[in-house]
Amino acid sequence: MFRDALIRILVLLILVSLSSSKALSAVSTQKKKAAATPGAKAPARTIQPSRATVRPASYSRTKGVVRTGPWRQPTFADSTDGDWTDGEDQQVRRAAVEALGPYNGTVVVADPHTGRVLTLVNQKLALGSGFQPCSTIKVVAALAALSEGIIERNTMIRLARRSSMNLTEALAVSNNPFFAALGDKLGFDRVTYYSRLFGLGERAGLGIEAEQPGILPAAPPPGGVGWMTSYGSSITLTPLELAALLSSIANGGTLYYLQHPRNQEEVANFLPRVKRHIDIRQWIPEVKPGMMGAVEYGTARRAGLNNSEPILGKTGTCTDERSPTHLGWFGSFNDVGRNKLVVVVLLTGGRPANGGVASAVAGSVYRNLSQQNYFAQSRTISPSALVSTQACCAR
Repeated sequence: MFRDALIRILVLLILVSLSSSKALSAVSTQKKKAAATPGAKAPARTIQPSRATVRPASYSRTKGVVRTGPWRQPTFADSTDGDWTDGEDQQVRRAAVEALGPYNGTVVVADPHTGRVLTLVNQKLALGSGFQPCSTIKVVAALAALSEGIIERNTMIRLARRSSMNLTEALAVSNNPFFAALGDKLGFDRVTYYSRLFGLGERAGLGIEAEQPGILPAAPPPGGVGWMTSYGSSITLTPLELAALLSSIANGGTLYYLQHPRNQEEVANFLPRVKRHIDIRQWIPEVKPGMMGAVEYGTARRAGLNNSEPILGKTGTCTDERSPTHLGWFGSFNDVGRNKLVVVVLLTGGRPANGGVASAVAGSVYRNLSQQNYFAQSRTISPSALVSTQACCAR
């Protein structure tokens, strides 16, 4: 009797245990289903933010706005809105607008032999107070260092224990330590002097309404003069200033006032105006190989190499902290005899705005015009323009 009762108790305990296990399993299954069901509430938990999860700005190509991120300028926009074009070269205008496409930026195309602006895409952006020049300032630093006898083209500057570089390679690949070293050797006063000589910190145009000048600092930036000559720190540069500077290199040393005719009557009566002559003729051959190397194998490869119509230029990529906006610069000129052009591209926005993309835009401008035989056409040169050009070459 006692044995039978004990057996019954044990069986009862086993059945109760099995029943509890099934109940717990059912509850767990229901929780899993509830978590997988849309709208179901999940247990609250705290997730600490991580640097690895922070992503750069997100951009809307169609709306042209910055949705998130640190930048306050759109990457894409209608860059022709509000431009007046009656006095422009319409062939050049079409080529520039097509090349720029949907990017938020500006394209300046100028005749380096007269200072005439043939087209100015996105005039509101181009005529503003400018942006940090990024690495385009290295052209000024190179010419200053050559003029002061600090370096020659083949002077090797030690950058690290087993690394040295000369001017040509440094310009082509935009080496920051090289140009920081030049800035330290030049000093603030000489860097400022040559920057002003090339037209920085003053209006590049003559009679161009609403144009604002760039800014040169009154003292070195916190990082020192080397930051000025490698990154353009504390300097603001306008696209017109860069176009005038590069025109002086392309034409042999004449800094023209840039003029942007408003109508065909002003085109017919156009008279070049010389701002000053810069004694750099002997140094231009020293910087040209590096500017050509940028297109051949350096930072401006996307401009596209064409041995019959070579392009020389300098890129710039950085973040303008005042705006803030990411920048892509490319200042350039082609080497096709009399019919040279200066093309300056500035892109603003997020990471897609960089010097490589800007060089691709400029390269497209040159190719578009070349395909239309623009550079093979004869240009009508006014007597005043001819005299002005000869005067520059005689000095």
